[in-house]
Amino acid sequence: MSVSPSADDLAHMRAALALARRGLGSCWPNPSVGCVIVRDGRVVGRAVTSPGGRPHGEANALAMAGAAARGATAYVTLEPCSHHGRTPPCADSLIAAGIARVVIGSRDVDPRVNGAGSARLRAAGVAVTDGVLRAEADDINAGFFSRIRAGRPLVTLKIASTLDGRIATHTGESQWITAEPARRAGHALRGRHDAILAGVGTVLADNPELTCRIPGMRSVPLVRVIADSHLRTPLTHKLVASALRIPTWIITRNGADHVRRRAISGLGVTLLDVPGSTAGIDLRRGLEALAERGITRLLVEGGGRLAASLLRAGLVDRLAWFHAPAIMGGDGLPAAAAFGIDRLAAMPRFVRHSTNQLGADLLSEFRREA
Repeated sequence: MSVSPSADDLAHMRAALALARRGLGSCWPNPSVGCVIVRDGRVVGRAVTSPGGRPHGEANALAMAGAAARGATAYVTLEPCSHHGRTPPCADSLIAAGIARVVIGSRDVDPRVNGAGSARLRAAGVAVTDGVLRAEADDINAGFFSRIRAGRPLVTLKIASTLDGRIATHTGESQWITAEPARRAGHALRGRHDAILAGVGTVLADNPELTCRIPGMRSVPLVRVIADSHLRTPLTHKLVASALRIPTWIITRNGADHVRRRAISGLGVTLLDVPGSTAGIDLRRGLEALAERGITRLLVEGGGRLAASLLRAGLVDRLAWFHAPAIMGGDGLPAAAAFGIDRLAAMPRFVRHSTNQLGADLLSEFRREA
């Protein structure tokens, strides 16, 4: 029988959630799981899933706790796994360590677990409390859940624009619309994602690096992804030139020029082939290809055409919109190109989640309307 969470339960689960947030972007293809182990009111173990996804958060926390884990309570942001993979099931490890009670945030939607972890714990005599701060835990696990349920990563579209929604002048100048505090927040946003996607138009215009430039924030490189149906990305551009050091993938259409394919892949770029479409490539299939390789959280910084294509296809889950207090006018390039909306009811709609002042700029974050 589940026990209602106490004030201590809530406090320790919040600590576990904070650990899980710290691991976002570094644990794929596995979820970032925070675990706090408490015995007699004292924290004896605390950890998050290791970079690369192993060992899991529970295993790391148990290693820290050692013999003090016996009779303790473990606070875990995601239901402990119950299946054998490259590591033993976390549920079994908690049982073997003598944990007396497990408090869980989210239920694992992976069909190999999905309640089986909790059931295994209960069958071994471990008390289990489910769903503590579930909404916060589900939010942290949203990318992992999207990969399992929808077969694609959670997609966040990041836009930096003027108040009238312009991302560049009519001549293409875009650096910099927002000021340094907003740009630093943009790099922190990159740091919390597994991969970043840009369209080939943005790559051609800006020759970006698409890295997280906050020292010490990431131990696992951010995967850079380009949507490039005809492999137009220059071999001399930064993304290709650094592909042997930093993972760089190109989503391209089946049958792209074989000479270009050999040249680009020979420089360390991974090519992901997907069917073509009238817009260039089938973006849904492209996102599925990323999920197949383990990507759970994708940040899109890709220009108005890519934004429009994703919005039209209903593939944007979240928006991170940086607004600078400036007006550019109608000849500036729009944040989203035209994508055929002729009725208000057909517009993609979002719900504001948060708003933060960043110097003179404003960051508003939205979630797709349910």
